[in-house]
Amino acid sequence: MKPTILIAGATGATGGVAAKILLEQGFPVRALVHAEDERSQQLNALGADIVLGDYQDFRSLQRAFKGVQRAYFVYPIRPGIVQATVHFAQAAQEAKIEHIVNISQRTSREDAESESALQHWLAERVFQWSGIPVTHLRPTAFNEWLLYTRGKIRDGEYGVPFGPTGRFAPVSARDQGQVIAAILAEPDGHQGKTYPLFGPVELTPPQIAEIVADTLGKQMRYRQITPEEWIQNVFGGEFPFGAQHLHGIVLAHNAGHMAGTNDIVEKLTGHKPESVAEFVARNRKAFE
Repeated sequence: MKPTILIAGATGATGGVAAKILLEQGFPVRALVHAEDERSQQLNALGADIVLGDYQDFRSLQRAFKGVQRAYFVYPIRPGIVQATVHFAQAAQEAKIEHIVNISQRTSREDAESESALQHWLAERVFQWSGIPVTHLRPTAFNEWLLYTRGKIRDGEYGVPFGPTGRFAPVSARDQGQVIAAILAEPDGHQGKTYPLFGPVELTPPQIAEIVADTLGKQMRYRQITPEEWIQNVFGGEFPFGAQHLHGIVLAHNAGHMAGTNDIVEKLTGHKPESVAEFVARNRKAFE
């Protein structure tokens, strides 16, 4: 009998992909969600056991972990990840979990300027202290950033806080979800590992703008904007924690801390990671 796997953030970009793959492979999946909605209903229709819970509600996590053997943890860019990790790890420890996959950040480090990146680094330490076998994933910037600013891209502008010279290899949430599913399906050999996740090619922001332009067949202007302007474009208002994170990530980008490529996605999924051009082509309708 296959182990039951708890997917936190099961209606999100990475968790949703992992949950669907694991269900297709015949794993019992328990989807931890904040509320029942169309996305959770779709997972339920695919066979997932839907459970309502909240990271800040320890009792709800204890209930969610009953009968579970493996789990995925993800936390958004907002305050509270360390407390959430303590709750999650304690509930997992009580349930004698075999393995956890934790998604962190490429810039997660002790000396991070970004408060979010620092807190993710501390969250990694919590999982280490728990004694539960864990794999940490550290993706660089997502291709999905393009979707966040699709309105501006439709107008012919690729505006990001990153300067013109730093490089990173954007990685798709779909590839990350496939990596998560692969590790949870067969965790042997991944215990205690930290995997940076990248797309196939390092690019500067102007090069990304050029690829978007070529793929869509339209003019595209790269413009460096402030983190606050990016937040306003995406969220339509102020988000101080997010802006502070972006200020820190810009410094990390300039210092080369977001750079790098490797073959981890290909080794774990059996295919090369999606390129920027492939991502834009797959989501063409969103940009038109």
